[in-house]
Amino acid sequence: MEEPAINITTSTVCLTVDDVAASRDFFITHFGYAEAMAADGFVSLTHPDGGVSLAIHRRGLPVLPDDLREQVSRGVIVAFTVTGLEAHQDRLRAAGVPITLPLREEPWGERLFMVADPNGVPVELVEWATPPAGDA
Repeated sequence: MEEPAINITTSTVCLTVDDVAASRDFFITHFGYAEAMAADGFVSLTHPDGGVSLAIHRRGLPVLPDDLREQVSRGVIVAFTVTGLEAHQDRLRAAGVPITLPLREEPWGERLFMVADPNGVPVELVEWATPPAGDA
């Protein structure tokens, strides 16, 4: 028997950090997110262009599952595909955001650079020199 197709209406990345306000302000200031809702230890961010939403939780928040409650986000990279990559790197550098991985181009056509939010969450900005197959 075939499984029914899942109807995904939005995608959200949930990040657990020590300082919710610092991450919130970073994504609002530098990436155009807006606060959709907030409570003690939690904020939900949406972007006017659609794309991925962000939920930011404070480490230790009681609503988190026991095995995740004291962990902070590690090994997660928030990646945004953009146009005008160099301009974004210049804009972020001018705003004082440290570039953690300078602009480079991979052999497969991906151009990227990375920054990190104040809690150390890596943020990658990507532009394709050659669009991936299927994006034509």
